[in-house]
Amino acid sequence: MTKSVFFSFHHDLDAWRANQVRNHNVTKDDNAGYLDAAEWEKVEKEGDAAVKNWIDDQLKGTSVTVVLIGAETSTRPFVKYELEQSWKKGNGILGIHIHNLKNQNGEITTKGDTNFGILFKDSSDDAGQVFAKKFQTYDWVGDKGFDNFGKWIESTTK
Repeated sequence: MTKSVFFSFHHDLDAWRANQVRNHNVTKDDNAGYLDAAEWEKVEKEGDAAVKNWIDDQLKGTSVTVVLIGAETSTRPFVKYELEQSWKKGNGILGIHIHNLKNQNGEITTKGDTNFGILFKDSSDDAGQVFAKKFQTYDWVGDKGFDNFGKWIESTTK
């Protein structure tokens, strides 16, 4: 079954790395079975309310949220908002470390933290409010994301 994916990431630092994941199926022979819903650049300049409205619109029709975890992703307030909204709508959620992917300058970076703070404040599942304890996390390079992304998406359930 095809699942529609929303990608969450730190745009300023990780867009180049994120696009390698988001577009990997273009160079791969099999279809990973996902649709991409991302146009961050167009609304970022319009302010917080516009960004949140855009996020809410982009999440419509998606069934999985993939957090592409770079060096500073866990510090981004909109990533946390995307996670909370994804959880509320019932999306499956997973994380993928992208620190070993090279940026446009051929550089890799440090592994990002998976502690996004307390999530899902309206949930009584206190033990599950920490991202790393609640959701499966992979390493794009170490776990062979190019070959396994479709499987990761298909196995994602809430």
